[in-house]
Amino acid sequence: MNSLQLFVPCAAGVESYLAHEVAQITGLPARDLQTLRGGVQLQASWRAAMQLNLHSRLGMRVLIQLAHQPYASEDDIYQAASAVAWEMWFTPKQSFRVEITAQHSPLKSLNFATLRVKDAVADRFRDKSGVRPDVDTQRPDVRVHAHLTDKMLTLYLDTTGEPLFKRGWREDKGDAPLKETLAAAMLAASGWSMPVLTAPGETPPSVPAVAGVEQGLPLYDPCCGSGTIVIEAAQIACRMAAGLQRRFGFEKLRMYDAHVWRQLQDEARAQECAPRAPVFGSDLAFRMVDFAQRNAERAGVAKAVNLRGGDALQRMPPGDAPGVMLVNPPYGERIEAGGVAGAASLARGGREVGQVEDGGEFFSQLASHWKHHYAGWRAWVLTPDLKLPGRMRLKESRRVPMWNGPIECRMFRFDLMAGSARKPAAQVDQPPVAP
Repeated sequence: MNSLQLFVPCAAGVESYLAHEVAQITGLPARDLQTLRGGVQLQASWRAAMQLNLHSRLGMRVLIQLAHQPYASEDDIYQAASAVAWEMWFTPKQSFRVEITAQHSPLKSLNFATLRVKDAVADRFRDKSGVRPDVDTQRPDVRVHAHLTDKMLTLYLDTTGEPLFKRGWREDKGDAPLKETLAAAMLAASGWSMPVLTAPGETPPSVPAVAGVEQGLPLYDPCCGSGTIVIEAAQIACRMAAGLQRRFGFEKLRMYDAHVWRQLQDEARAQECAPRAPVFGSDLAFRMVDFAQRNAERAGVAKAVNLRGGDALQRMPPGDAPGVMLVNPPYGERIEAGGVAGAASLARGGREVGQVEDGGEFFSQLASHWKHHYAGWRAWVLTPDLKLPGRMRLKESRRVPMWNGPIECRMFRFDLMAGSARKPAAQVDQPPVAP
């Protein structure tokens, strides 16, 4: 199996970063990768599929494409699924599940389409061996994915199992935790974990084309919650593979070779090193700091990340040198921000307690604190509020579209300088139209 058609899906807006990551993991030149909407497609080996599962921090899954053809009805879907040699991949003694997604499909019922794929798989096994495999929607041995567009059907076999954001170390979490894949995307977009990437025709930002971690730049999250961003950063700093602490779907497929898999795991462990850059985190709620510390211990980076309690509006810069701040403040559909700005009306409770309507007072005070104490730092803030720079009275130097689940967000970059950059209210820069 040296030439499989693989597809690695990701969140919208992450495709270019994922393509860079896939090239690094597989060693394939960028020209051999196809960056599509929602993921990256490539021709690679079975070994590469296992490597992607083990190392990818940005992908959601690693899928093997088994069919791609036109369809017009549910019967066409049945025939296409019947023609796939499922017996090459798993046995009738194993359970399976079919999941379906669609964009502009003319079919009236996706549930019926799912049923037709399921019947086709089971009927093929019955015809070949006389035994139909069981369907298990909760804990299947094998996952089959079908994707429908307006005219085309694509069938995939999932090699991942549980989605890749489930790294295996998170047990303690607060409300609205950040997914590990989004934390990794934020680190990539900031230029800390990989060289800054620019879109065609975009003016390159004024930062070196070398990842911040390689320069030893400190990374600080002043609203760290249960530690997702700082733990991802610490593992990257220590060159730890993302998937070393979990199991994968490919371990139940016929192509699985335990010896090769152990070899890949050993190679991953051999590349681990002392942290190449310091990582810091703090949170108003000491309960969340405790969660973060326990998660860091399970992730193997307790000694690579420095965690403290403290209000983001009062915390002084950690370490001696300026670095990169990455902030995912509680907001809107997630949770309102907490801190000094909301202390008058609400009990103090970190990320788990709301404060005021849109967090405006919190953000203006945060900006003032940064201007006075964080000169030389680059701050990146993830928010769904396109007017946030105006609220903070800071001028962003870059904005990157990003999705937090169903919530469309922007990552704003602020280059912090000594003193106050505040302008009179009537002269506050209006944020540019979002891309």
